Amino acid sequence: MQLRPSDHNAATIAAISTPPGVGGIGIVRISGTLARPILTKLFAPSHHAGIIPHRLSHGWINSPDGRPLDEVMSVYLPAPHTYTREDVVEIQCHGSTMVLQAILAEVLAAGAIVADPGEFTKRAFLNGRIDLTQAEAVIDLLSARTGQGMELALSQLQGGLNEHLTIIREGLMAMKAVIEVAIDFPDEEVEIINPETMLTKLRAAVITPLDRLVTTADRGKIIREGIGVVILGRPNVGKSSLLNSLLREDRAIVTDLPGTTRDIIEEYLDIRGIPVRIVDTAGIREDPEAVEEIGIKKARQQQEKADLVLLVVDGSIPPTREDQAILNGFERQPVILVINKIDLVDTQTYPEIINAFPDLPKVKLSAKTGTGLSDLEEAIRTAVIGTDRPRETDHNCLPNIRHRAALIKALEAARRIEGAITKNLPADLLAIDLQSVLDHLGDIIGETTTEDILDLIFEKFCLGK
Repeated sequence: MQLRPSDHNAATIAAISTPPGVGGIGIVRISGTLARPILTKLFAPSHHAGIIPHRLSHGWINSPDGRPLDEVMSVYLPAPHTYTREDVVEIQCHGSTMVLQAILAEVLAAGAIVADPGEFTKRAFLNGRIDLTQAEAVIDLLSARTGQGMELALSQLQGGLNEHLTIIREGLMAMKAVIEVAIDFPDEEVEIINPETMLTKLRAAVITPLDRLVTTADRGKIIREGIGVVILGRPNVGKSSLLNSLLREDRAIVTDLPGTTRDIIEEYLDIRGIPVRIVDTAGIREDPEAVEEIGIKKARQQQEKADLVLLVVDGSIPPTREDQAILNGFERQPVILVINKIDLVDTQTYPEIINAFPDLPKVKLSAKTGTGLSDLEEAIRTAVIGTDRPRETDHNCLPNIRHRAALIKALEAARRIEGAITKNLPADLLAIDLQSVLDHLGDIIGETTTEDILDLIFEKFCLGK
């Protein structure tokens, strides 16, 4: 393998772009000025036309001594109309780890170096094909666990967030032009900055949309990363049946004997577009057996880590002291009371349960028949996102944690401008905070982002992307 040149961004990079393991097809990707020469050196086409840009070619990859490594399809894509805006070659071979490693080794021996994680996408950003929000959208798309998460990533990849930021930046630039004129001609008798007009524009074009973006960031975090939900309750109230019903499969053992679940059971599911890690726990009761006691301890540990708790009670009987005792220690997480077994219910027990837990949101359901499951899913979504439905324009623009931090700083600077205009402070002070807003927005799209932040972002990628 060759040593990395001093200007790493000028090197030709290569990596295996398909996941580890055995598959029908594996891909080795090459990007840089040596991409085509490396392909020419290693690839023996099975037809006389040779390597034709943008066209898949059949042939063999051979080692330098002429030994065939694999029968492949290859394609050469000339710059600048490629993912990285550099010359790109992709070699599609059989998806054997040994074959892929052998071909990659020959590519590296021919002059390429191993790509860092996310380096193909980083070059797309550095070469101006995408901005930083779109590069981050690639990570979100690769890791999306729900359909809504995938749609959000695709929208951002198409420039959804950038569109919103561009509109804000255009408003800022218009104000900046007025402020700079006021700085250049301080002695003019004509009023250059009209405070009332400037405030109206600032609030409408900058403060309000920035505030909206900050608000939607929490929703974006939930859709991207998901939440942890733990199911708690006494033995035999239907916790495992509830898990099975939500999963639409028999994942947990269900019997009439109390204490069947003695360890945690963890699964992942999609609830109304939210990735949910849901945990079924051992039934919590007084005087448990030794093994049950371990399970109860684990249940409490899961409760402490959860974002949301489903407290399941048996709706066919009045609430017990143990039901109420389980609530002890619930200070941080929201709790939904799940009144189960309504297929067996005596309606007279409802008031008793409701009176016993007056402050909790409640859902009545039958885990056995599935009645009420839809209501529970909606209650879970409401508990973590709220009742406000996002505007249509918000769906394509849910900032991530990094974006949110920069947006908050931008909003703080914008509010300083608002205060300075109200107090009729000098124009040069307005210009300082206005430039601060622009710089923070530039951090989001990558215009002013430092190299160490870029490294942190792209190291989250897998190799070959």
